[in-house]
Amino acid sequence: MNQLQDSIKKFIELMGFEDFSVNFDADSSRFSIFINDDLISEKNLPEIVDNLDYLTKLIAQKNNIETVFIDVNNYRRKREGLIVELAKAAARKVLAEKKEISLPAMNAYERRLIHLELAGHPDVKTESVGEGRSRYIVVKIIS
Repeated sequence: MNQLQDSIKKFIELMGFEDFSVNFDADSSRFSIFINDDLISEKNLPEIVDNLDYLTKLIAQKNNIETVFIDVNNYRRKREGLIVELAKAAARKVLAEKKEISLPAMNAYERRLIHLELAGHPDVKTESVGEGRSRYIVVKIIS
């Protein structure tokens, strides 16, 4: 695993990043990669995170590692917080207006966060609708 970790570190260095960490958790067979770079603008973060995520997952899959978590300038952590708040607000709105609402299209990970956040909510349920990049969540009142 050290060789794979070294390969990922070298890959990130070749992209010009200097402040980063690459950690492997053997128990969960998971890589965590954190990159800090002041030169990356906020508006480019989503695209950069998605591209780095895709490339590092390709490297990891060739080595039978399925879980890779990558975060640049804490973008993912902040985004997760926003998604959780969106889920809570959607539940409140559904209960207040007594009608279902559709959330914007999201990737699978973000939809999963919504489903998990509202799974314990006794009065609402969630359902994913659509296909591909257009897949979104509908929040409904439990009848």
